[in-house]
Amino acid sequence: MTVQLASAPPPNSSAPYADGPRLLADIGGTNARFALEMAPGTVDLIKVLACASYPTLAHALKAYLASADVVAACPAPLRHAGLAIANPITGDLVRMTNHHWEFSIEALRQECGFVTLVVANDFTALARALPHLAPDQKVQIGGGCSVPNTPLGLVGAGTGLGVSGLIPCKSSWTALLSEGGHVTFSPGNEMEVAVLRFAWREFDHVSAERFLSGDGIELLYRALCDHADQVAEALDAPEISRRALAGECALCDQAIEMFCAMLGTVAGNLAITLGAQGGIYIGGGIVPRLGERFANSCFRKRFEKKGRFVHYLAQVPTFVITAEYPAFLGVSAILADQLAR
Repeated sequence: MTVQLASAPPPNSSAPYADGPRLLADIGGTNARFALEMAPGTVDLIKVLACASYPTLAHALKAYLASADVVAACPAPLRHAGLAIANPITGDLVRMTNHHWEFSIEALRQECGFVTLVVANDFTALARALPHLAPDQKVQIGGGCSVPNTPLGLVGAGTGLGVSGLIPCKSSWTALLSEGGHVTFSPGNEMEVAVLRFAWREFDHVSAERFLSGDGIELLYRALCDHADQVAEALDAPEISRRALAGECALCDQAIEMFCAMLGTVAGNLAITLGAQGGIYIGGGIVPRLGERFANSCFRKRFEKKGRFVHYLAQVPTFVITAEYPAFLGVSAILADQLAR
């Protein structure tokens, strides 16, 4: 499959890279997505590998590079690679927060034979993609209008909760290296206080990510069952979402509604913190799958529910990212910046 990135020139005006294709990767806690960027903006041979199937990132990366179609497309060794990973990047050693993989960036570069290996936080990469998203790659939820040349905010729930922002800087942008998903959770009503008390039985510190993630949906469901004096079934997040969307389980639906409300509070906090009048973008794997259920939830109401700042937030637009592989666009830009230097 070939994907044309939103900010790229038309395919017939985009010549292949002189030094060969570039490897792009988006590494999450559950799946690792790999692709080759054959020319500026043209991404091909996208493959999604389950992280649990490989003992290390190097094994997963080499498995992708050894696949027959990748070898056929790129017989010479790849020279340049850019990885976006769901983890803070603070030095050479990377230990994933939501998976057991750990590695040295330099050792991985040498092991795979790359001349250049750039590793960035996945939400930093996704933030870099925001200004380039096409209109059909995002859906606005609620009102508000973007103010040009003002900060953009990004939050997304999947295996964990990612947070970032994009700050205008002259003719370019600066992406924030944030771990905002680990801020302390703040309840918005009495029911959320009860859910927080339930979570305190398991965790000394309850972060926003404890609820706004796949595991978080399961925790919300168990907490709501406990509050209703019902025995919780052994349901995973996809099944809770499925039952909620199908109207088969009131507690599952309540868990999803609470998830959307909590996400609205976190998104509103981010908008105020950054002054993100350019908009708040919702990424991650969970929200896009909720579709109209998310649009019809109390997310936007909770986003604006900030007392004296309700009118301020009413003017800030919120968007769900619907592009299938948006992080590739961001990591491509980060890699290109590195090579330009």
